[in-house]
Amino acid sequence: MSGCPAAAALAACRQAWEQVLAKAKRAVVFVDAACAESLHWAGGGAGGLLEAGALNVKEFSSFEAGVAEQPKAVFVVSSLLKGRAVDIIRDIVSLSRFQYCVVFTAVSHAVHLLAHGAPGGAEPEAGSQAVFEQFEEKLCQWMGNMNYTAEVRHAPLLLAPISPHLFVTPAFASLFPMTPQDLARINASRPEKKKFGSLNDLDFSSLPPELQLQIRTLVSGLNSLFECLSVREECFAIGTLSKIIAGDLANYSQARNRRKTAQNRASVIFIDRTLDLTGAVGHHGDSLAEKIFSVLPRLPGHANDVMVNMVELTALQTKDETCNIIAPGCLAQPNDPAAKALWESLMNLRQKEAVMEVRRHLVEAASRENLPIKMSMGRVTPEQLSSYIKLFKNNSKALRNHRGLLQLVLATIQALKHPQNAKWDSFLAFERLLLQNIGESEIPSVLNELLPMIKSHNERTANDYTAEDFLVLLVYIYSVVGEIKAGKELDKAEGEVKKALVQTLCDEPELSSLLQKITGEFIFQCNEKTVGMKFVPKESIETA
Repeated sequence: MSGCPAAAALAACRQAWEQVLAKAKRAVVFVDAACAESLHWAGGGAGGLLEAGALNVKEFSSFEAGVAEQPKAVFVVSSLLKGRAVDIIRDIVSLSRFQYCVVFTAVSHAVHLLAHGAPGGAEPEAGSQAVFEQFEEKLCQWMGNMNYTAEVRHAPLLLAPISPHLFVTPAFASLFPMTPQDLARINASRPEKKKFGSLNDLDFSSLPPELQLQIRTLVSGLNSLFECLSVREECFAIGTLSKIIAGDLANYSQARNRRKTAQNRASVIFIDRTLDLTGAVGHHGDSLAEKIFSVLPRLPGHANDVMVNMVELTALQTKDETCNIIAPGCLAQPNDPAAKALWESLMNLRQKEAVMEVRRHLVEAASRENLPIKMSMGRVTPEQLSSYIKLFKNNSKALRNHRGLLQLVLATIQALKHPQNAKWDSFLAFERLLLQNIGESEIPSVLNELLPMIKSHNERTANDYTAEDFLVLLVYIYSVVGEIKAGKELDKAEGEVKKALVQTLCDEPELSSLLQKITGEFIFQCNEKTVGMKFVPKESIETA
């Protein structure tokens, strides 16, 4: 397409949020996690809402509410106005004294129609938005007066711009391609003569209703983006789910109308994530940004940002102790040109070059503030960067002027010092060895070599792999090995690895957040006589 598509996409993101900002004046704003992440990267974050006149910004939760002095509320949600989202809005409104409520949903009215049983989700004639109008009446009922004001609007809050050329969709972080197990579940509800032979036989209408709505929501959001860009797209797809999404976009009625008048052309490629699991779990990259994302803790509610410990820069020393309670920093600094330039370097350069860029930006910032910095040549170390950053600590003006840059520098320091960073090279070496072994022998032999390395919590040292690490390695192994020949030898090897992993999980004093997500709503039960895993639903156990 002509012009700069990245700049146009970023402008489309900000344009969507301008609708919300225009309604934020004198309101308490409730934002769900996915929309908060979009705002976080698109520019402004909670600060942008406050600058637009919002009285407060709160989590979209039934445990939140407004106070008597806050008669106006704005809700910003990434989901359908159905189910849990409706329950939360009702709880908040009922506990408050609002007289004016505005609800922004990232899901179009056409998708709401589909969710409520309208065929194809087509819009009614004359542009009527019946579902939104009905929800406005509910809002007035919950506020306790039908003469109060309620508005429901669609805003395409789909994208979070991580960089000028990388956009993510936080609301679809859990959307994952289908597997053979999904095919079995779909076939279970179909008559024998109409069962699907493979995933490639599936089409949109054969998918579960929840997945249909999720796909149509994504398609609707993409259509809104392409409408802002005035794009006529040509779609390509690799993978079953990607083909379904591309096909639904091609047949989407609003998309067909847009393509008739679009001035620009673009190619859109959809790729199932299962086709690149090796890249997702491998350690072959040399990007500093990738390591920062991998080792620093996630910012709560965000899938694409991390918490940066700011104590080194902001801790205050009192007579008794160091006061180190401070909000974490983050990577997103959309309103800081210097930080944006450095973030681009962290994303695109090799680690050695990126670290040198970190030092260069830090030295230049210190020089502009007339701080007594001594430039040194040679290898850049975390200790060297820490010594430079301490110059800013007691200079409030310098801190304000370069706070975005300093957060990225601290993220770099903490990632380079993190124990997990030392494991990165170990993972890389082990993955290369696995590739060599897989090329020379069958997978049972590889699993047998892996088995002695699986150790319980009490037996592990700092250099040993955790249960979480082994799950990553197993995903890597099965992703690169290709077709696997079944047999007794494979069954035995896999059985031994499963047994060792289950025992390791049972011995863990506390499961990590990732392992808790994997185990989901189940509780592990095992003993000396148990081989393998037994899953017991929580509701069937009186005392866990």
